[in-house]
Amino acid sequence: MIRCLLVLMTAALLAAPVWAQDTKAPKVVITMEKGGEITLEFFSKDAPKHVENFVALAKKGFYDGQRVHRVEPNFVVQFGDPQSKTLPMNDPRMGTGDAGYKIKAEFNSRKFERGVLGMARAQDPDSGGSQVYLMLGPAPFLNGKYTAFGQVTKGMDVVDKIRVGDRIASIKVVP
Repeated sequence: MIRCLLVLMTAALLAAPVWAQDTKAPKVVITMEKGGEITLEFFSKDAPKHVENFVALAKKGFYDGQRVHRVEPNFVVQFGDPQSKTLPMNDPRMGTGDAGYKIKAEFNSRKFERGVLGMARAQDPDSGGSQVYLMLGPAPFLNGKYTAFGQVTKGMDVVDKIRVGDRIASIKVVP
């Protein structure tokens, strides 16, 4: 009886439609204008709307040509302000631009450690949109207060060399 039940359950699982099975999280490759590539994988189960948002912006070319507007040693490299394409780096508006909308925070149990991708925001937890940061070192004070939604899986050496004003040539979604 139990063996028969196991056979039926196994058959049912094997017959499950593809859409019902877990799918692999998307990846992107960031290509820096001065050379080097950074591969990011996403935490789709922990922050699905953030992943969807970032991937959609990348597919539209939103980040292509932007410059990194903030680098804090041992802390973060930040980008995502569309104004960085044209404004001088010392313009007081640098770092205030966004995609024109905000998304709701998706706080999760992921730790802000070296290589983690997080959503930048203002004081309102639901004020993120397009500005993101890559962690250069651990920052436990961000845990549970900001949305972690991805991580560097290749190219952390490239991240370590990024300076304010460095330009992103492209961000491409890859299989």
